[in-house]
This record gives sequence, C-alpha cells and structure tokens, in this order.
Amino acid sequence: METIINQIIDVITKYMGQFGFISGFLLIIIESIIPVLPLAVFIALNIFTFGSVFGFIISWLATVIGCMLSFYICRKLKNKYEKKYQSNKSILKFKKYLNKISYSNLVLLLALPFTPAFAINIGAGLSDIDSKRFFSALLIGKIPMVYFWGFIGKTLLESITDPYTIAQIVIMLILAYLVSKVVNKFVK
Repeated sequence: METIINQIIDVITKYMGQFGFISGFLLIIIESIIPVLPLAVFIALNIFTFGSVFGFIISWLATVIGCMLSFYICRKLKNKYEKKYQSNKSILKFKKYLNKISYSNLVLLLALPFTPAFAINIGAGLSDIDSKRFFSALLIGKIPMVYFWGFIGKTLLESITDPYTIAQIVIMLILAYLVSKVVNKFVK
C-alpha cells in the first residue's frame, strides 16, 4: 500500500513540476473557494514538489489570495445574503461575533489548523470587518496554519498527543498573537 501511495505522489509531483509553481498555487486558490478539497494535501504536495521554503511561500500566498477571493465574493453578494438570511439566527450570531472579534483573536482564529477557513471567509465577507484588517490578519494568521499542514501534517489524534507538535503550534500561535498586537496599532 505504501508503495502505491509513493507512486501516486511521484506522479502528482512530476505533473505539478511540469507546470511550475502555478499548479500548486492554483490548487490552493481553488481549495479556498471549494472547501471540500484537501488543503493539507495540497500544501504537503507543494512543499514536497517545490522544496521547503518555496513550497511554503507558494502555499502561504495562495492561501491568503484564495481566502481574500472568498471574502470578496461574499462581500459582493452581501446584500443578497442579508435579505435571504436575515432571519437565520445562527448566521446572524456568527456575523455579530465576527463584527466584535478583536484583531488578535481573528489572527488566532485564522492561525488554528483545524478552524474551517471557508466559514471564516464567508462570515468575514458578510460582516462589517474592514478588508484591510482581514487581509493583514490573513497574512499573519496563515503562517502557522501553513506551517502546521506543510511540516507537521499529522492527523488530529496524532497532533494532540505529540508534545513536540503541540509545543510547535503553541509557539507559532504565541508569535502570531504577539505580531498581531504590534500590527493592530497600524491597521486601525
């Protein structure tokens, strides 16, 4: 079974390598719009195909761009959704939560590897969050998330039982939080 998986990975990485970084970039952008696709797999493939540094940068930039695309699509459709779902209590509650969320908490929410980014993108697009604040929060928050899926990339059960993995994520989250506190002074 392991041989078959390795052969599949080899075929995919050769295919991706033929098209250059654009293939890995587009896969992640498409995943941001179609959330059923496996982001963790695409990030791991980018790092495997293009190397640790370049694969990370491709994955991080594509994730940020894809999230902003989802955000802007929802922002453009905001009036239509508000009329249609104005009586839906769970959507109104989520929107109210996002309108009140602090910048640092938004960064942390975006940084957590198991947070449904698509829901946050939609909620932020439908909320009154300033697009510049959301963009800067994405720039900071997606670093730990991409790092997690690219370099740690374990299952949830393995991740929460491995102290080294937990320590890495906690350090990355603390760093993201501290950076967000500094950046918050400039994006108000």
